[in-house]
This record gives sequence, C-alpha cells and structure tokens, in this order.
Amino acid sequence: MKLSFKGKSAVVTGASGGMGLGVSKKLSDNDIQVLMLDLRSPSKEFLLENKNCHFKKVDVTNFKKMKKCIDDFYKKQKSIDYLINTTGVLWFNKDVSAVDINSDIWDKVFKINLKSMMYLSKIIVPLMKKNKFGSMVHISSIDALSGDDKPQDAYGASKAAMIRLSKSFAIQFASSNIRSNIILPGPIETGMQIRWKKNPKAKKNLEKFIPLNRVGKPEDIVNSAVFLLSDEANYVTGTEIIVDGGLTAKP
Repeated sequence: MKLSFKGKSAVVTGASGGMGLGVSKKLSDNDIQVLMLDLRSPSKEFLLENKNCHFKKVDVTNFKKMKKCIDDFYKKQKSIDYLINTTGVLWFNKDVSAVDINSDIWDKVFKINLKSMMYLSKIIVPLMKKNKFGSMVHISSIDALSGDDKPQDAYGASKAAMIRLSKSFAIQFASSNIRSNIILPGPIETGMQIRWKKNPKAKKNLEKFIPLNRVGKPEDIVNSAVFLLSDEANYVTGTEIIVDGGLTAKP
C-alpha cells in the first residue's frame, strides 16, 4: 500500500536517534519539509542526502528556544502539519524504584519525557488549529503497561502519563481535524540499549521470550508512525499501537 500525505511540513523531536532519523527520512522522501530537533546533530551525510530535512540543535525542555525554532520554521512553511515526538530518556543505573530514586533524577526524567510533550502541544497545536489539520504521533513504551521487580519507575510512569495525554489531545482537538496517537514499542535496538553491546547474551535471552523471536528495529516503529501520520489513517485517533513482537500478548 502506498501511503499518501495531505500535509507538507513536520516537526520531529529526538530526531537524531534511530527512530527520529528514520521518520525524518521517510517524510523527506515524501516531499515533506522536516524540522529535526535534538541536542545531538545528525551526520552531515544524512542532511546532504535528505534535502527536505532541516536540523536545529535545541533542548526540548527549553520552551523559549524550542518555540523560536518552531515559529521560524512555521513562518517559512506556512503550516505545521505533523508532529512526531520520539523524545525520551532511560537511565538504567539512576532510574530505579520510586522508593530509592533521587528526586532530582525523577524530576529530570519527567521533564524530558513528559513536560516536553506539554511544551510541544502549547507551541504546535495552535498552529495546527489555524489550518484545521494536523496529526501527532508520540512514542511511549510497553513499560507503561506493567510493573517490574527491576524497575525504571520514572521512565515507566512518565511514559504511562504520555498515553493519557495523547488520548486527551485526540478528544480536545478532533473538531479541528487534529489527530493524536501513541506508539508503545517493545524492546528496540537503539542507542538507548547500549547495554546489549556490552552483554549480547542478555539480548539473545530476551529474544527467546518474544513471540517473533527478535528484538525490534527502529524501522518497525518508523513504519507504524508514518502510517499513523498518513491519509490512510485519517479515521484513527486517540489510540495506542503496541509494536513489540507479541511480547505483551503473552499470558
């Protein structure tokens, strides 16, 4: 199925990570102008090969700077049609049980994972409402759905809150033809999972528990996100899509 897109411009946060790069490339290939936001720059080669991608280095927890970047992009493009929010941090050694976690770490995780989502909505939704069109896709995690005896409680709690907020956006802004959906990835091989490079056996052991017998790749999430943005998903809003190889379907 070939996907089609009504919109012509997009904002991608966490844009230099595996998922962010993949979404940016796919949108660029569909002649969509993409504003890539991240603290880390993509390679020069990526920007040369993807002429529709425009990178700005920005901290998504800095509301004023992020707003200026997005407003400048909006002035050039005359619309912001899509938001793909892949921002997220998971600090394995610092993010532990809520009983034991340093409160500063808790606050920082929530600021990056959840408060940035609020900031993005404050900046982008009013611009989408002007054109009565928009689609947002946020990246949560299957960690939002269950507890854990080896927890990253700040990460899981912030990702759970993202689900609720995305659903609320879907209801609030449906009359302006703005959709909001959220993806819950299972284990995905991204830079966040550097532990697997140090311990490949841990990855192999995990794959035994996944019905499809493999850890996901960034493109597995990218393909779902691009579908949700497309015209073919124009009746899909307020929902979450689990992309985890069948892991959460197990008893």
